[in-house]
Amino acid sequence: MTTQPPSSQPPAEPAYADRVFRSSMAIAGGVLLLALGGWLGGDAMVRGEGRTPWLALAGLLLVVPLVVAFTFRPAVFVNDDRLRIRNPFRTIVLPWAQVADVRASYSSEVITQSGAKYQLWAVPVSLRQRKKAARQQVRKSQDDPHGRTSVTASVDDKARVAPADQTIADLREQAERCGRLPGAQGEVKIRWAYEILAPSLAGLVVMIVLLATG
Repeated sequence: MTTQPPSSQPPAEPAYADRVFRSSMAIAGGVLLLALGGWLGGDAMVRGEGRTPWLALAGLLLVVPLVVAFTFRPAVFVNDDRLRIRNPFRTIVLPWAQVADVRASYSSEVITQSGAKYQLWAVPVSLRQRKKAARQQVRKSQDDPHGRTSVTASVDDKARVAPADQTIADLREQAERCGRLPGAQGEVKIRWAYEILAPSLAGLVVMIVLLATG
């Protein structure tokens, strides 16, 4: 019986799926807008007369990609190598070494080492949630004026932070932790969402032609 010599190649590292951040409210709004647009546009195309069906078709061609762009498309994909931001019209790939800061004021944004700023459409800031979290923190301090803590204090503290602010804190911590890893080096890459821009532009052109020749 012969034995196989041990392989000199190192075992492949396991591939982990990206963490994905999305806005559930935006997705719900997108579903409602698409349903409403499909109902109105479909009715106009079926029952409309003259140029109405063509105008409805051009309107859907213009509006549907925009609805998808601002509701379903925004997402943030995260792994140990890079931060990939998918905004309505662009996708930005940022190796962690290029990330100088991640912050949220009235909107969430990433700042690169060169000073460029990119918004995180998938992580909307809610001032109402911030006020609610602040009230919970004040209530906690009033309930325990002596500052006593328990084993559940860290869990409670996270529950008293607005979701967007907690996401930003997690991204900032990962940027600091992964910024020096070999796989986190590289340049910023930007890609335009032509699959959104092209049909919307086509719908706009068709609508302008129909209105101008009507």
